[in-house]
Amino acid sequence: MAATDEARRLALVAANAAADKKAHDVIVLDVSDQLVITDVFVIASAPNERQVGAIVDNIEEKLREAGRKPVRREGAREGRWVLLDFVDVVVHVQHMEERSFYGLERLWKDCPRIEFDAGPVADEVAEA
Repeated sequence: MAATDEARRLALVAANAAADKKAHDVIVLDVSDQLVITDVFVIASAPNERQVGAIVDNIEEKLREAGRKPVRREGAREGRWVLLDFVDVVVHVQHMEERSFYGLERLWKDCPRIEFDAGPVADEVAEA
């Protein structure tokens, strides 16, 4: 069972919000066949805690504009790995060291990627 259209739309809003704040290696994974608790993971990284915070803040702002607020937010104080849970979309913003160590994309390598283009399309996706 593939991720819902709404989950895909929100994931693309989150991915583009991360890209807008210069997140590194942003990927979107459809985990709906592997997990029953969520449809999509968005994974992004940054070289320092301040940038992790800026990315997280922008994702929350853009998803709030799209009508969604996270039901859970973890790790924001440390700024090394922040998890934003929007129920059908879970966003992981990691410090580059944590991302390399934990390798979430390796763990979920069997899940299909959802392609996205960062740029002007982000505004159109947010308005859809």
